[in-house]
Amino acid sequence: MSARWHSVRHPALLQINTRIAIEERSRALGRPATLDDLPDGALDAMAEARIAWLYMLGVWRTGPASQKVSRESRALREEIVQTLPDVRDEDITGSPFAVRAYRVREEWGGDDALARLRRRLADRGIGLVLDYVVNHVALDHPWVDSHPEYFIHGTRELLDREPQNWVEHRAGGRPAILAYGRDPYFPGWPDALQLDYRRADLRQAMTGELVRVAGLCDAVRCDMAMLVQPDVFVRTWRDAPPPLGGATATIGPFWRGAIARVRALHPGFMFMAEVYWDLEWELQQEGFDFTYDKRLYDRLRSGSGRAVREHLLATPEYQAHSTRFLENHDEPRAAAVFPFDVHRAAATVAFLVPGMRFFHEGQREGRRVRVSMHVGRRPEEPLDPAIAAFYDRLLPCVGRSEVHDGQWNLWICRPAWEGNRTCDDMIVFTWEQGERRLLVAVNYSPRPGQCYVTIDLPRLAGQTFVLADLLGDARYERGGDGLRTNGLYLDMPSWGYHVFEMRQSTA
Repeated sequence: MSARWHSVRHPALLQINTRIAIEERSRALGRPATLDDLPDGALDAMAEARIAWLYMLGVWRTGPASQKVSRESRALREEIVQTLPDVRDEDITGSPFAVRAYRVREEWGGDDALARLRRRLADRGIGLVLDYVVNHVALDHPWVDSHPEYFIHGTRELLDREPQNWVEHRAGGRPAILAYGRDPYFPGWPDALQLDYRRADLRQAMTGELVRVAGLCDAVRCDMAMLVQPDVFVRTWRDAPPPLGGATATIGPFWRGAIARVRALHPGFMFMAEVYWDLEWELQQEGFDFTYDKRLYDRLRSGSGRAVREHLLATPEYQAHSTRFLENHDEPRAAAVFPFDVHRAAATVAFLVPGMRFFHEGQREGRRVRVSMHVGRRPEEPLDPAIAAFYDRLLPCVGRSEVHDGQWNLWICRPAWEGNRTCDDMIVFTWEQGERRLLVAVNYSPRPGQCYVTIDLPRLAGQTFVLADLLGDARYERGGDGLRTNGLYLDMPSWGYHVFEMRQSTA
């Protein structure tokens, strides 16, 4: 099979927690598992579901120093016990984002096993996505001794004033005060050290790390990518002393040059940014193929159909480069926060609008327990057959060719009668590719809604169409002339949804 990920405009991605996958496979086999033991059947199922990208969280090596911080954190252990009451020290594997080396653990088969898994995925048309952590490294990263100048150094005064952001640590063989990795709004992460992006040599070194990672996979998910944007970095570290060794304290751009260097070596390599604070468009302009769309997620959780529809009015270019999700390793499980009727309506919107469709392992089965990313084991829990049955119908819709590569249109909903504003809650859009057409309608509201919507697609005039709901049993016959003029009348229950296949009638 060809490398499908290079050609799909609006692909589907599946995230798995590699540590948990290896742990569960080890128990199933009765011996320590490696990446070679991830079963072909699971990869075949991904290909059948038209998953274009597999994002494997937690592949890289982390060090014992950062792991020790996780194991000794009372607050973290209290959090973990809420979801894994029988947690053991060996279950606490540390944050996957406190990276010590961009190499695969030897006990998992090392880089060679990763290369074999990548080939197995490629044979099925699936690209491999791995993490790249740009902002910080593990406490025991080799650079702490070999290149202490790469880190932000502080003073005793800063440590006394902000102990949550600074640490006494040996660097280059001598005592030092170093900054924890952090963003400008929260205390530092005590298992990671902050890199100093004011230094050109550090930016060059991190570009080299990115090039190494790009040789091992087909795409990267860039953790907290906005933190090294010059204005964000300056705002976060305005009180930090100048760089070590008298280097010029000038923050320069990173992403545009680093992305260009990788793509010169690996044409078609894909970049996805974890990004917040309305900086998505900015990072798309830096060269990212896709950026997290947390704004859509938040509006879906708010339950406001109008807010969701207004978000979807953004430019087509922005929409096409957005990553839509209902859960990931940072967010609660969708089944835990979205009531079942809301969950179905939210998924119909999130995974059928343009952009990348980001699915989280366990989401289809209705898992409700969000496990800390610091642990490598999860509890047993009952799965939800109703949610699984819904996704079994939705995923083939997401996999249709017109939804991957067709033309998308969002349509205006008009009041069904004067004074009826329930049209504000309605979200109606179409996908078209040749003679293939889908019409998606969602009443994203806790109240019933009615509206008219004109569907002005080409080649409807003079034709009659059967509207067959792929997610339910509804079936209607409508004239193309009426759809293009007065429009389609919709009367939908609260949180109602339809995915109509528009089939030209032969009667």
